[in-house]
Amino acid sequence: MQLSVTGHHVEITPALRSYVEKKIGRIVRHCDYVIDTHFVLTVEKLLHKAEATLRVRGEIIHALASDGDMYAALDALADKLERRVRKHKEKLTDHHAEQVHKSPRL
Repeated sequence: MQLSVTGHHVEITPALRSYVEKKIGRIVRHCDYVIDTHFVLTVEKLLHKAEATLRVRGEIIHALASDGDMYAALDALADKLERRVRKHKEKLTDHHAEQVHKSPRL
């Protein structure tokens, strides 16, 4: 898995990069087929924004979160990504294969 972190109007410090890696590790734990991730961290006046794009097998998952603190924005972003990855994973599983069809009695 490739991870890239870029910043607009913010310097990506080693502490910030390691925090992003920790959060993406939580998401990859649920989904082993993440190919590529790209994080963009932005500061606009007093608003800190974090957005991420994950390329997984068969789909591109995108999420955006903003808060007054960059770490809080990253926490909210990780929660959104985790929900979307779980939803994508559930779509891939075949839920109908386990059902047993009963023939009607005559």
